[in-house]
Amino acid sequence: MSSVFDLFTVGIGPSSSHTVGPMKAAFRFVSRLVDEGRLEGVAAVRCELYGSLGATGHGHGTVPAVVLGLAGEQPHLVDPEVTGPLVAGVRSSGRLGLAGKHEIAFDVDRDVVLHRHERLERHSNGMVLTAWDPGGSVVERRTYFSVGGGVVVESDEQTVHDGGGARFGSAAELLELARGRSIADVVLAGESRSEAEVRAGLLHVWSVMRSCVERGTAVEGVLPGGLRVRRRAAALRRRLESEGDPTDPLHAMEWVTLCALAVNEENAGGGRVVTAPTNGAAGIVPAVLHYAWRFLPGFDDAAVVEFLLTAGAVGMLLKRNASISGAEVGCQGEVGSACSMAAAGLAAVLGGTPAQVENAAEIGIEHHLGLTCDPIGGLVQIPCIERNAVAAITAITAARMAVRGDGEHHVSLDTAIATMRATGADMRDEYKETARGGLALALSVVEC
Repeated sequence: MSSVFDLFTVGIGPSSSHTVGPMKAAFRFVSRLVDEGRLEGVAAVRCELYGSLGATGHGHGTVPAVVLGLAGEQPHLVDPEVTGPLVAGVRSSGRLGLAGKHEIAFDVDRDVVLHRHERLERHSNGMVLTAWDPGGSVVERRTYFSVGGGVVVESDEQTVHDGGGARFGSAAELLELARGRSIADVVLAGESRSEAEVRAGLLHVWSVMRSCVERGTAVEGVLPGGLRVRRRAAALRRRLESEGDPTDPLHAMEWVTLCALAVNEENAGGGRVVTAPTNGAAGIVPAVLHYAWRFLPGFDDAAVVEFLLTAGAVGMLLKRNASISGAEVGCQGEVGSACSMAAAGLAAVLGGTPAQVENAAEIGIEHHLGLTCDPIGGLVQIPCIERNAVAAITAITAARMAVRGDGEHHVSLDTAIATMRATGADMRDEYKETARGGLALALSVVEC
């Protein structure tokens, strides 16, 4: 079972499965060579990207992510300000320092290969890394899969997680465990870290989310990639602060929209974000948390921890019993999952019972079933940025609906999650993060 820290990880944009995951895989590949003392014998390295990684590798930043990982950079540590110059330097010089230690010849366009129409069997986000010695013999070859949320597994692995995790396999089991206590307590009890470490870790996650919103509402300009999408969050914040009417019934919703736009503009620009549970859906949980922070009386650090633990519980169920990968089940698995998680977290801090929390989560995912992943030009910009804002509002509505009820409802969260998985299996690949269906096809924008 996953840990809550598998759902909320710090990384860089624009995609957890297409940027963060491939960077981790490349770093893991060269780290193995270092650990086994074989790095100095490597003369050439090639990375081959398959399926969704190959189809949208440029727009999702996969190519530079691989270069960064091979150079020894990690998503949670790399400075977003240096990533562009570092990759540009490799491209112009034709040289790459593997793990930052051993320099080899490296042609970015030749040695990172995008197989746009080939897919490995296990998952759409597949990649093969190979290292050769000077004589042309293979030193190491590894196959990795980026299975969503930045999680990477090798071909012979089933799962990789941070450790711990409450032992429940369904929402029904979770509700049984939550008898007489909160869902947050169930998750907290299952973590391998101490209570103090969990709380400190989640408050760090919250601080990164706040920093992301602050930066996203300060930076202006045009997002990279060729679509010339303007950043809107900074101008919107100025208008809200100078012209916003606190008596307007929708004033709070405008702040929610602002926060979601800010985070996803930062993500699209390659900035530092919290994967929640993916980068493509990274704006929803922070936006709803900001809503609670700004507009709910008495909202404090303890409420932040309760929110994130509760949201994490729902994320674990979605990840275990369906998927959070847009390449596997479409955007219902990314934005739909994030909406469900945020709705559950908010319902908890609004005082909802475990049954009401489960209801909120079910509403959040139910109304995203069938949502396709159709990034125009392979960029995490249109419709991704606005989609996060709309889903954040939906999450708030779902939570407030649920806590006004008694927890009774016709469709269970388990049923909704099973339906999401079945819907994703039925969905054509064109509608699952390939940039070849939906809006991407309708507008016929060539990938940049």
